[in-house]
Amino acid sequence: MRRTVFNEDHEAFRETIRAFIEAEVVPVYDEWFAAGQAPREFYYKLAELGVFGIRVDEEYGGAGIDSYKFEAVMYEETARAGVQFGGSGVHVLLGLPYIKMLASDEQKKRFLPKFVSGEEMWALAMTEPGTGSDLAGMKTTAKLSEDGTHYVLNGSKTFITGGVHADRVIVCARTDAPSAEDRRHGISLFAVDTKAEGYSIGRKLDKLGLRTSDTAELAFVDVKVPVEDLLGEENKGFYYLGHNLASERWGIAFGAYAQAKAAVRFAQQYVTERTVFGKPVAAFQNTKFELAACQAEVDAAEAVADRALEALDAGELTPAEAASAKLFCTEVAHRVIDRCLQLHGGYGFMNEYPIARLYADNRVNRIYGGTSEIMKSIIAKDMGL
Repeated sequence: MRRTVFNEDHEAFRETIRAFIEAEVVPVYDEWFAAGQAPREFYYKLAELGVFGIRVDEEYGGAGIDSYKFEAVMYEETARAGVQFGGSGVHVLLGLPYIKMLASDEQKKRFLPKFVSGEEMWALAMTEPGTGSDLAGMKTTAKLSEDGTHYVLNGSKTFITGGVHADRVIVCARTDAPSAEDRRHGISLFAVDTKAEGYSIGRKLDKLGLRTSDTAELAFVDVKVPVEDLLGEENKGFYYLGHNLASERWGIAFGAYAQAKAAVRFAQQYVTERTVFGKPVAAFQNTKFELAACQAEVDAAEAVADRALEALDAGELTPAEAASAKLFCTEVAHRVIDRCLQLHGGYGFMNEYPIARLYADNRVNRIYGGTSEIMKSIIAKDMGL
Protein backbone atom coordinates (compact mmCIF):
# COMPACT_ATOMS: atom_id res chain seq x y z
CA MET A 1 0.00 0.00 0.00
CA ARG A 2 1.35 3.38 -1.04
CA ARG A 3 1.60 5.97 1.71
CA THR A 4 0.27 9.44 0.96
CA VAL A 5 0.86 11.28 4.22
CA PHE A 6 4.30 12.65 3.29
CA ASN A 7 5.42 14.74 0.30
CA GLU A 8 8.82 15.61 -1.22
CA ASP A 9 9.55 18.24 1.44
CA HIS A 10 9.05 15.70 4.19
CA GLU A 11 11.25 13.16 2.46
CA ALA A 12 14.01 15.74 1.98
CA PHE A 13 13.74 16.54 5.68
CA ARG A 14 13.96 12.81 6.39
CA GLU A 15 17.30 12.62 4.59
CA THR A 16 18.59 15.57 6.60
CA ILE A 17 17.47 14.07 9.93
CA ARG A 18 18.89 10.64 9.05
CA ALA A 19 22.27 12.14 8.21
CA PHE A 20 22.20 14.25 11.38
CA ILE A 21 21.48 11.19 13.52
CA GLU A 22 24.31 9.24 11.94
CA ALA A 23 26.79 12.08 12.45
CA GLU A 24 25.73 13.61 15.77
CA VAL A 25 23.86 10.96 17.75
CA VAL A 26 24.87 7.39 16.90
CA PRO A 27 28.60 7.83 17.67
CA VAL A 28 27.92 9.17 21.20
CA TYR A 29 24.64 7.49 22.07
CA ASP A 30 26.22 4.90 24.35
CA GLU A 31 27.71 7.76 26.38
CA TRP A 32 24.29 9.38 26.72
CA PHE A 33 22.79 6.04 27.71
CA ALA A 34 25.38 5.55 30.44
CA ALA A 35 24.96 9.13 31.70
CA GLY A 36 21.17 8.87 31.78
CA GLN A 37 20.63 11.98 29.68
CA ALA A 38 21.64 13.80 26.53
CA PRO A 39 23.96 16.79 27.09
CA ARG A 40 22.34 20.22 27.18
CA GLU A 41 24.61 21.32 24.30
CA PHE A 42 22.92 18.81 21.99
CA TYR A 43 19.72 20.83 22.05
CA TYR A 44 21.54 23.77 20.48
CA LYS A 45 22.44 21.47 17.57
CA LEU A 46 18.80 20.55 17.16
CA ALA A 47 17.93 24.24 17.22
CA GLU A 48 20.52 24.99 14.53
CA LEU A 49 18.92 22.27 12.43
CA GLY A 50 15.65 24.17 12.72
CA VAL A 51 13.57 21.44 14.36
CA PHE A 52 12.34 23.61 17.25
CA GLY A 53 10.93 26.29 14.99
CA ILE A 54 9.04 24.35 12.35
CA ARG A 55 5.60 25.19 13.79
CA VAL A 56 6.60 28.61 15.13
CA ASP A 57 5.56 31.73 13.21
CA GLU A 58 8.24 33.40 11.10
CA GLU A 59 8.06 36.66 13.08
CA TYR A 60 9.51 34.79 16.06
CA GLY A 61 12.26 33.04 14.09
CA GLY A 62 10.40 29.91 13.05
CA ALA A 63 9.43 28.40 9.70
CA GLY A 64 5.71 29.03 10.13
CA ILE A 65 4.66 25.54 8.96
CA ASP A 66 1.46 24.54 10.72
CA SER A 67 1.94 20.79 10.49
CA TYR A 68 3.03 17.90 12.71
CA LYS A 69 4.32 15.87 9.77
CA PHE A 70 7.94 16.91 10.20
CA GLU A 71 7.76 15.76 13.81
CA ALA A 72 6.31 12.48 12.55
CA VAL A 73 9.37 12.04 10.34
CA MET A 74 11.61 12.54 13.38
CA TYR A 75 9.70 9.87 15.28
CA GLU A 76 10.32 7.43 12.46
CA GLU A 77 13.97 8.28 12.00
CA THR A 78 14.96 8.18 15.68
CA ALA A 79 13.18 4.84 16.06
CA ARG A 80 14.83 3.51 12.91
CA ALA A 81 18.26 4.32 14.35
CA GLY A 82 17.38 3.03 17.80
CA VAL A 83 18.04 6.39 19.47
CA GLN A 84 16.22 9.18 21.29
CA PHE A 85 16.74 12.96 21.17
CA GLY A 86 16.97 13.16 24.95
CA GLY A 87 14.16 15.11 26.59
CA SER A 88 13.78 17.53 23.71
CA GLY A 89 10.57 15.93 22.47
CA VAL A 90 8.50 17.53 25.23
CA HIS A 91 9.92 20.93 24.27
CA VAL A 92 8.08 20.87 20.95
CA LEU A 93 5.25 18.36 21.37
CA LEU A 94 4.14 19.44 24.85
CA GLY A 95 5.46 22.94 25.39
CA LEU A 96 4.75 24.63 22.07
CA PRO A 97 0.98 23.99 21.85
CA TYR A 98 0.42 25.79 25.15
CA ILE A 99 2.49 28.79 24.09
CA LYS A 100 0.73 29.03 20.74
CA MET A 101 -2.74 28.64 22.25
CA LEU A 102 -2.43 30.64 25.45
CA ALA A 103 0.44 33.13 25.30
CA SER A 104 -0.30 36.81 24.79
CA ASP A 105 1.53 38.75 22.09
CA GLU A 106 3.88 40.09 24.75
CA GLN A 107 4.57 36.58 26.04
CA LYS A 108 5.18 35.21 22.56
CA LYS A 109 7.74 37.95 21.92
CA ARG A 110 9.51 36.98 25.16
CA PHE A 111 9.25 33.22 24.88
CA LEU A 112 9.28 32.07 21.27
CA PRO A 113 12.62 33.40 19.94
CA LYS A 114 14.44 31.68 22.82
CA PHE A 115 12.28 28.59 22.31
CA VAL A 116 13.35 28.36 18.67
CA SER A 117 17.05 28.97 19.41
CA GLY A 118 17.19 26.40 22.22
CA GLU A 119 18.23 29.07 24.67
CA GLU A 120 15.16 28.22 26.74
CA MET A 121 14.10 24.56 26.83
CA TRP A 122 10.54 23.93 28.00
CA ALA A 123 8.89 21.12 29.95
CA LEU A 124 5.39 20.44 31.28
CA ALA A 125 4.74 19.65 34.94
CA MET A 126 1.35 18.08 35.61
CA THR A 127 1.87 14.86 37.58
CA GLU A 128 2.29 14.91 41.35
CA PRO A 129 3.19 12.18 43.82
CA GLY A 130 -0.06 10.42 44.60
CA THR A 131 -2.18 11.92 41.81
CA GLY A 132 -1.12 10.13 38.61
CA SER A 133 -3.95 10.23 36.10
CA ASP A 134 -6.20 12.14 38.53
CA LEU A 135 -5.07 15.64 37.59
CA ALA A 136 -7.99 17.22 39.41
CA GLY A 137 -6.48 15.94 42.64
CA MET A 138 -3.31 18.04 42.36
CA LYS A 139 -2.18 19.80 45.53
CA THR A 140 0.39 22.32 44.23
CA THR A 141 -0.88 25.85 44.88
CA ALA A 142 -0.25 29.31 43.44
CA LYS A 143 -1.62 32.13 45.58
CA LEU A 144 -1.81 35.70 44.32
CA SER A 145 0.21 38.13 46.42
CA GLU A 146 -1.53 40.97 48.25
CA ASP A 147 -0.12 43.56 45.87
CA GLY A 148 -1.21 41.50 42.86
CA THR A 149 2.23 41.48 41.22
CA HIS A 150 3.04 37.79 41.52
CA TYR A 151 1.85 34.36 42.57
CA VAL A 152 3.50 32.32 45.32
CA LEU A 153 4.00 28.75 44.15
CA ASN A 154 4.28 25.83 46.58
CA GLY A 155 4.20 22.09 45.97
CA SER A 156 5.93 19.34 44.04
CA LYS A 157 5.81 17.44 40.77
CA THR A 158 7.20 14.11 39.63
CA PHE A 159 7.93 12.21 36.40
CA ILE A 160 8.75 15.48 34.62
CA THR A 161 10.41 14.66 31.32
CA GLY A 162 13.01 17.24 30.39
CA GLY A 163 12.91 18.47 33.96
CA VAL A 164 16.67 18.46 34.52
CA HIS A 165 17.59 20.64 31.54
CA ALA A 166 14.44 22.78 31.41
CA ASP A 167 14.75 26.56 31.55
CA ARG A 168 11.00 27.13 31.60
CA VAL A 169 8.40 24.73 32.95
CA ILE A 170 4.67 25.00 32.43
CA VAL A 171 3.49 24.25 35.95
CA CYS A 172 -0.10 23.30 36.72
CA ALA A 173 -1.20 24.63 40.10
CA ARG A 174 -4.33 25.39 42.06
CA THR A 175 -5.30 29.06 42.20
CA ASP A 176 -8.70 28.27 43.67
CA ALA A 177 -10.34 25.40 45.52
CA PRO A 178 -12.38 22.88 43.53
CA SER A 179 -16.09 23.62 43.50
CA ALA A 180 -18.76 21.24 44.72
CA GLU A 181 -20.02 20.89 41.15
CA ASP A 182 -16.64 20.56 39.44
CA ARG A 183 -13.50 19.37 41.21
CA ARG A 184 -11.50 20.31 38.09
CA HIS A 185 -12.16 23.99 38.70
CA GLY A 186 -9.35 26.13 40.07
CA ILE A 187 -6.31 24.92 38.11
CA SER A 188 -4.10 27.45 36.31
CA LEU A 189 -0.96 27.24 34.16
CA PHE A 190 2.26 29.18 34.70
CA ALA A 191 5.43 29.54 32.62
CA VAL A 192 7.86 29.21 35.52
CA ASP A 193 11.49 30.31 35.23
CA THR A 194 13.60 27.47 36.66
CA LYS A 195 16.18 29.96 37.95
CA ALA A 196 13.62 31.48 40.34
CA GLU A 197 14.44 31.36 44.04
CA GLY A 198 12.73 28.44 45.77
CA TYR A 199 12.56 26.34 42.60
CA SER A 200 14.59 23.14 42.91
CA ILE A 201 15.24 19.94 41.01
CA GLY A 202 15.07 16.82 43.14
CA ARG A 203 16.13 13.38 42.00
CA LYS A 204 16.94 12.66 38.38
CA LEU A 205 14.80 9.56 38.19
CA ASP A 206 16.34 6.19 37.32
CA LYS A 207 13.98 4.78 34.69
CA LEU A 208 13.52 1.39 33.09
CA GLY A 209 13.60 2.90 29.60
CA LEU A 210 14.09 6.22 27.80
CA ARG A 211 17.46 6.33 29.52
CA THR A 212 18.74 9.34 27.57
CA SER A 213 15.70 11.43 28.47
CA ASP A 214 16.20 13.43 31.68
CA THR A 215 13.23 12.93 34.00
CA ALA A 216 13.08 14.63 37.38
CA GLU A 217 11.21 15.50 40.51
CA LEU A 218 10.56 19.21 41.02
CA ALA A 219 9.86 21.17 44.21
CA PHE A 220 8.53 24.70 44.73
CA VAL A 221 8.96 26.56 48.00
CA ASP A 222 7.50 30.08 47.96
CA VAL A 223 8.51 30.55 44.32
CA LYS A 224 7.50 34.02 43.10
CA VAL A 225 5.93 33.80 39.66
CA PRO A 226 5.20 37.19 38.01
CA VAL A 227 1.58 37.64 36.97
CA GLU A 228 2.95 38.22 33.47
CA ASP A 229 3.87 34.51 33.38
CA LEU A 230 0.31 33.23 33.85
CA LEU A 231 -0.67 31.34 30.68
CA GLY A 232 -4.27 31.91 29.67
CA GLU A 233 -6.93 32.68 32.22
CA GLU A 234 -6.98 31.78 35.88
CA ASN A 235 -8.78 28.57 36.87
CA LYS A 236 -9.19 27.30 33.30
CA GLY A 237 -6.09 25.14 33.29
CA PHE A 238 -7.91 21.81 33.27
CA TYR A 239 -9.73 22.81 30.09
CA TYR A 240 -6.44 23.81 28.48
CA LEU A 241 -4.82 20.52 29.48
CA GLY A 242 -7.69 18.55 28.01
CA HIS A 243 -7.54 20.53 24.78
CA ASN A 244 -3.86 19.73 24.19
CA LEU A 245 -3.96 16.09 25.28
CA ALA A 246 -5.06 15.07 21.78
CA SER A 247 -1.77 16.18 20.20
CA GLU A 248 0.23 14.61 23.04
CA ARG A 249 -1.56 11.29 22.63
CA TRP A 250 -1.11 11.40 18.87
CA GLY A 251 2.63 11.84 19.47
CA ILE A 252 2.74 8.79 21.73
CA ALA A 253 0.71 6.77 19.22
CA PHE A 254 2.90 7.72 16.29
CA GLY A 255 6.08 7.15 18.26
CA ALA A 256 4.87 3.69 19.29
CA TYR A 257 4.03 2.77 15.70
CA ALA A 258 7.51 3.95 14.62
CA GLN A 259 9.10 1.80 17.32
CA ALA A 260 7.15 -1.25 16.17
CA LYS A 261 8.25 -0.65 12.60
CA ALA A 262 11.86 -0.33 13.73
CA ALA A 263 11.60 -3.54 15.76
CA VAL A 264 10.63 -5.51 12.65
CA ARG A 265 13.59 -3.99 10.82
CA PHE A 266 15.99 -4.93 13.63
CA ALA A 267 14.61 -8.47 13.86
CA GLN A 268 14.68 -9.05 10.11
CA GLN A 269 18.29 -7.94 9.92
CA TYR A 270 19.26 -10.12 12.88
CA VAL A 271 17.58 -13.34 11.72
CA THR A 272 19.06 -12.93 8.25
CA GLU A 273 22.61 -12.70 9.64
CA ARG A 274 22.30 -15.14 12.57
CA THR A 275 22.96 -18.82 11.78
CA VAL A 276 21.78 -21.80 13.87
CA PHE A 277 21.75 -25.50 13.03
CA GLY A 278 23.63 -24.67 9.87
CA LYS A 279 21.21 -22.17 8.34
CA PRO A 280 19.99 -18.60 8.90
CA VAL A 281 17.30 -18.12 11.53
CA ALA A 282 15.27 -16.44 8.78
CA ALA A 283 15.04 -19.78 6.94
CA PHE A 284 12.81 -21.34 9.62
CA GLN A 285 9.06 -21.27 9.03
CA ASN A 286 8.36 -19.99 12.55
CA THR A 287 10.60 -16.98 11.93
CA LYS A 288 8.85 -16.17 8.68
CA PHE A 289 5.41 -16.49 10.22
CA GLU A 290 6.31 -14.39 13.26
CA LEU A 291 7.77 -11.56 11.18
CA ALA A 292 4.89 -11.71 8.71
CA ALA A 293 2.38 -11.37 11.55
CA CYS A 294 4.35 -8.49 13.04
CA GLN A 295 4.50 -6.74 9.67
CA ALA A 296 0.73 -7.02 9.30
CA GLU A 297 0.24 -5.39 12.70
CA VAL A 298 2.70 -2.62 11.83
CA ASP A 299 0.82 -1.96 8.58
CA ALA A 300 -2.40 -1.54 10.53
CA ALA A 301 -0.76 0.73 13.13
CA GLU A 302 0.75 2.84 10.36
CA ALA A 303 -2.70 3.40 8.86
CA VAL A 304 -4.14 4.41 12.23
CA ALA A 305 -1.19 6.69 13.04
CA ASP A 306 -1.30 8.35 9.61
CA ARG A 307 -5.06 8.91 9.81
CA ALA A 308 -4.67 10.53 13.22
CA LEU A 309 -1.85 12.70 11.87
CA GLU A 310 -4.00 13.97 9.01
CA ALA A 311 -6.84 14.72 11.42
CA LEU A 312 -4.47 16.52 13.80
CA ASP A 313 -3.09 18.70 11.01
CA ALA A 314 -6.65 19.53 9.95
CA GLY A 315 -7.58 20.48 13.52
CA GLU A 316 -10.15 17.68 13.60
CA LEU A 317 -8.60 15.06 15.90
CA THR A 318 -11.09 14.48 18.72
CA PRO A 319 -10.11 13.35 22.23
CA ALA A 320 -11.75 9.97 21.63
CA GLU A 321 -9.98 9.49 18.29
CA ALA A 322 -6.64 10.39 19.87
CA ALA A 323 -7.31 7.95 22.70
CA SER A 324 -8.21 5.23 20.20
CA ALA A 325 -5.03 5.81 18.20
CA LYS A 326 -2.89 5.78 21.32
CA LEU A 327 -4.52 2.63 22.68
CA PHE A 328 -4.21 0.73 19.40
CA CYS A 329 -0.71 1.78 18.40
CA THR A 330 0.83 1.32 21.85
CA GLU A 331 -0.72 -2.13 22.28
CA VAL A 332 0.47 -3.15 18.80
CA ALA A 333 3.97 -1.91 19.60
CA HIS A 334 3.97 -3.89 22.85
CA ARG A 335 3.15 -7.13 21.05
CA VAL A 336 5.41 -6.58 18.05
CA ILE A 337 8.50 -5.51 19.98
CA ASP A 338 8.15 -8.42 22.38
CA ARG A 339 7.95 -10.93 19.52
CA CYS A 340 10.86 -9.32 17.70
CA LEU A 341 12.98 -9.48 20.84
CA GLN A 342 12.13 -13.19 21.16
CA LEU A 343 13.52 -13.77 17.68
CA HIS A 344 16.86 -12.40 18.90
CA GLY A 345 17.10 -15.09 21.55
CA GLY A 346 19.50 -14.32 24.38
CA TYR A 347 21.04 -11.41 22.48
CA GLY A 348 17.70 -9.64 22.63
CA PHE A 349 18.25 -9.24 26.37
CA MET A 350 21.53 -7.41 25.90
CA ASN A 351 21.50 -3.60 25.89
CA GLU A 352 24.12 -3.51 23.15
CA TYR A 353 21.36 -4.60 20.78
CA PRO A 354 18.83 -1.89 19.89
CA ILE A 355 15.88 -4.26 20.33
CA ALA A 356 16.61 -4.51 24.07
CA ARG A 357 16.61 -0.74 24.52
CA LEU A 358 13.53 -0.44 22.34
CA TYR A 359 11.72 -2.99 24.52
CA ALA A 360 12.41 -0.91 27.63
CA ASP A 361 11.70 2.43 25.93
CA ASN A 362 8.36 1.24 24.60
CA ARG A 363 6.90 0.09 27.93
CA VAL A 364 6.00 3.58 29.17
CA ASN A 365 3.85 4.29 26.11
CA ARG A 366 0.91 2.47 27.72
CA ILE A 367 1.29 4.54 30.88
CA TYR A 368 2.16 8.18 30.22
CA GLY A 369 -0.15 10.58 28.46
CA GLY A 370 -2.95 8.56 30.07
CA THR A 371 -2.86 4.82 30.73
CA SER A 372 -4.45 2.30 28.38
CA GLU A 373 -7.22 1.94 30.95
CA ILE A 374 -7.92 5.69 30.82
CA MET A 375 -7.95 5.52 27.01
CA LYS A 376 -10.58 2.78 27.15
CA SER A 377 -12.69 4.90 29.50
CA ILE A 378 -12.54 7.86 27.11
CA ILE A 379 -13.47 5.70 24.13
CA ALA A 380 -16.32 4.01 26.01
CA LYS A 381 -17.72 7.38 27.12
CA ASP A 382 -17.62 8.60 23.50
CA MET A 383 -19.57 5.46 22.55
CA GLY A 384 -22.28 6.44 25.03
CA LEU A 385 -21.42 3.64 27.42
